[in-house]
Amino acid sequence: MKLKIPPLVITIVFGLFMYLLAAFLPVGYFEFFGRNYLMYLLFFLAFLIGAISLWQFFSSNTSIDPRTPSKVTKLVSSGLYQYSRNPMYLALLLLLLAWGLYLGNAFNTLLAAGFVYYMNSFQIIPEEEALTNMFGKEYQKYCVMVRRWF
Repeated sequence: MKLKIPPLVITIVFGLFMYLLAAFLPVGYFEFFGRNYLMYLLFFLAFLIGAISLWQFFSSNTSIDPRTPSKVTKLVSSGLYQYSRNPMYLALLLLLLAWGLYLGNAFNTLLAAGFVYYMNSFQIIPEEEALTNMFGKEYQKYCVMVRRWF
């Protein structure tokens, strides 16, 4: 792995940037009918997807630490992982989107997009290289069949 910053720390940093942007940027505030409902739905989905994907890793007795892919003992490709290769990161993205709705600044969507870019470039691609080295054609076939995010 090229960069060893835990994804949760990255999410917290982006969440802090979102807060600072909402607090100090004088434009971009928005309100719409159902904003709170959508925010709660995204929080709920983030929790649900995150909990299920973590449970799948724990029940497969494999490592959830993306900084040490060498500790992975099994390729998890069932359950949520048959629809998304990265449901844990998807859960973190949904959490940031819900946070952005709570803060109510439209420019926070740019930071959420920046989170996706960062995760793809510095977390997911190095992970995929390591998993390809570990699982070979089985992982390559999985990558062809299942999308990266959703």
